[in-house]
Amino acid sequence: MLVELSRREKAANIKPDPDLDVFMKAAATEGQETSEVTDYVLKILGLDICAATLVGTEMIRGISGGQRKCVTTSEMLVGPARALFMDEISTGLDSSTTFSIVNSLRQSIHILNGTAGPREHVLEFFEYMGFKCLERKGITDFLQEVTSKKDQQQYWARKD
Repeated sequence: MLVELSRREKAANIKPDPDLDVFMKAAATEGQETSEVTDYVLKILGLDICAATLVGTEMIRGISGGQRKCVTTSEMLVGPARALFMDEISTGLDSSTTFSIVNSLRQSIHILNGTAGPREHVLEFFEYMGFKCLERKGITDFLQEVTSKKDQQQYWARKD
């Protein structure tokens, strides 16, 4: 499939974005102990240098706090989650690491045909999609419920 894709891109004179191209090829590879996607995410988040290091605990020294934050982000990127709700992802991180995280999120949104937007507009977005947050419902609870597939109708009020 990748060979055919490359052939069609070449025939149409399409030059893919190098980062997206690597990610797409990595996503197509399955059946390995560690996938290419995992390796790629580790690299773009700067975690490849500590991939063999324990995260650590209060008693066992491990990776740095910034690296822990990147690990959390990387777990979400390579995991099965279709909705990511991230709060203060840049707190305590240098600008380069923050850029890497935001860039990797941008790429995954593009590749997976997702959407992203300012949190100030999240309720407006979901209302446009047909889901209105009830006045007595907290925004966080509403977002968790609206993105959950289990028992959706019991939690949502359809937009009239």
